Amino acid sequence: MTTVNKAYRYRLYPTTEQEILFAKTFGCARFIYNKMLGDRLDYYRKTGKKLNNTPAQYKEEFPWLKEVDSLALANAQLNLNKAYNNFWRNRKHFGKPHFKSKKVGRASYSTNNQKGSVRIEGNKVKLPKVGWVKLCQHRPLEESSTIKTVTISKTPSGKYYIRILVEYENQILPVIPRSFLGLDFAMHGLYVASDEDDAGYPAFLRRAEKRLAKAQRKLSKRQKGSRNWEKQRLRVAVLHETIANQRRDFLHKKARFLADRYDVIGIEDISVKAMAKRKKSGKYSFSKSVADNGWSMFTNMLSYKLAWQGKQLVKIDKWYPSSQLCHVCGYQNSETKNLSVREWICPKCGSHHDRDKNAAINIREGAKRIAT
Repeated sequence: MTTVNKAYRYRLYPTTEQEILFAKTFGCARFIYNKMLGDRLDYYRKTGKKLNNTPAQYKEEFPWLKEVDSLALANAQLNLNKAYNNFWRNRKHFGKPHFKSKKVGRASYSTNNQKGSVRIEGNKVKLPKVGWVKLCQHRPLEESSTIKTVTISKTPSGKYYIRILVEYENQILPVIPRSFLGLDFAMHGLYVASDEDDAGYPAFLRRAEKRLAKAQRKLSKRQKGSRNWEKQRLRVAVLHETIANQRRDFLHKKARFLADRYDVIGIEDISVKAMAKRKKSGKYSFSKSVADNGWSMFTNMLSYKLAWQGKQLVKIDKWYPSSQLCHVCGYQNSETKNLSVREWICPKCGSHHDRDKNAAINIREGAKRIAT
């Protein structure tokens, strides 16, 4: 038996009093993170050493920290420790931890389940300090699962969500690979598959660009902080949230479809961040198209959906010349390094290739060699 962690996300419907307590907890978690980070940075400037401070030592000076869940503050400390230790371990790769902004970013806090302090009964969930909060449990938790941690968050559009991490025992037997698939990243369609139809990603952000631009122009003309500004800010937030939900839904369904049909799926181990910085004709970057695709989110979904079934996601080295190799005879055509070459004929065997489809087939064969 293997211990498996799984997360569930549900919509919360708190009362006005509970919303106030959530807001206090969000603020206290952010405050303790920033206060501890500031003290650590000051101590480092003076002594050149690390400071190991804890939330408990600030409660005497700031007694209102006692009003909220102490585990929310402890988890803020854990997040800071992780960011700070990463910085000390590899300063080139991990930047210096940044202060959290009240106005930018997601409002959230995490807490732990201790002896049933977090539990679900009917259509309500019990949370420390908050009590019973109504939720929409659209799917049940795994049988015999144990709640480990929960994260409560508030979106810019004013909706509350809870993410519940559970732990349960499951026997996952490795599947003997029999069916293989290769996926080649596509800038405008998410992926091209070796043995399936292309993803045909609808480009939700591109389709909503005009509506977004119009809504954001209106927002820029409102007086910041006024009632009309807040109404327009909410409209913009809802538009962004709709696009994100559409993208997430599409990616989940595609990942589930492929994970159910294939035992091994191969992808290229590309850097999405580097891809987003690339320039087209020296003028325009690909950042918007790459961000709209959600390739990293898709591959992450694909990875755990395959793992739950004992299947594999194989990453092929990014330097593997998948676009240059003829999948029929193996001839390497260096002319296809030019991205404008979308189709080519193999000089050796005469096979006609679509650039992306040929690359997907080569990725599939590479995954087959690694997995078997």
